Amino acid sequence: MSDAGAGGRADRPSTLFSASTLIGPATLLVAIGILAPMLFLARYSLNLYDPRLLMIEAFSPANYIAFFSDPFYLGVFFTTLRVSFVCTAVCIVLGFPLAYLLARTGSRMKNLMIIGIVIPLFVGNAVRAAGWMTFFGSRGLLSVTLMDLGLRDGPTEIMFTETAVIIGIIAVNLPYMVLTLQSVLEGIDRNLEEAAFSLGAPPWTMFRRVLWPLALPGIAAGTILCFILAMNAYATPVLLGGPQFRMMAPMVYNQFQLNNWPLAAALAFILMATTLGLTVVAGLMTRQSFRG
Repeated sequence: MSDAGAGGRADRPSTLFSASTLIGPATLLVAIGILAPMLFLARYSLNLYDPRLLMIEAFSPANYIAFFSDPFYLGVFFTTLRVSFVCTAVCIVLGFPLAYLLARTGSRMKNLMIIGIVIPLFVGNAVRAAGWMTFFGSRGLLSVTLMDLGLRDGPTEIMFTETAVIIGIIAVNLPYMVLTLQSVLEGIDRNLEEAAFSLGAPPWTMFRRVLWPLALPGIAAGTILCFILAMNAYATPVLLGGPQFRMMAPMVYNQFQLNNWPLAAALAFILMATTLGLTVVAGLMTRQSFRG
């Protein structure tokens, strides 16, 4: 008996070692692939830029000071935050009922419904944005339909507005929210909902006191994922927002095109730090709510 126990304990280090050996190379490769570019950008963000000499080696926070002291850059930053928060909130509101339906339905059409949600993920963001352009254009499907129905006297101007960008980003992010919530809701025992109803709880109370707290881990995961995708959106703001609508990711790319690598690196770091910081805060708040 003791020999078997000793043998089991003796096998554990080799098992752990073999697992570390298997995941070690991939982990190292991913770490190098992520950290090395970040270190280069961190160094570039402290350099200076001259239109004639391009990047000048220095160790200065001038690019960060220029960002936080310029109303233009701050306006782009807060626009990005606003769009990301709105898109994430709408994804939660729209995604939860659909995820709940998928998790609770016993219909044979469930697999087809899931496929219908997954299929848009196989289409690139630029292609989907181009589709929205044909729908939102002044002579697009929406505008022509409203005029034919007599609901509008002239073309509907939705293209190149913040509304168009928000709708486009929601269309991209919504499947991620639905699939994340569905996997969590399927793990919640339906008997808990029936028990709440049998005790006299109305649907809203059951949702608020039972379903929402149990689904909170999935809500947090979907929220973080959608927020990150919205903060770093590029193709959708460029194609649906036009040149007058600016968000952080396109602005980073534009600065690289202008060969202003120090400012572009600083903008990239500010975007990354904001995204990670808000994600960590959301995770901590969700954990505290779940424990409470």
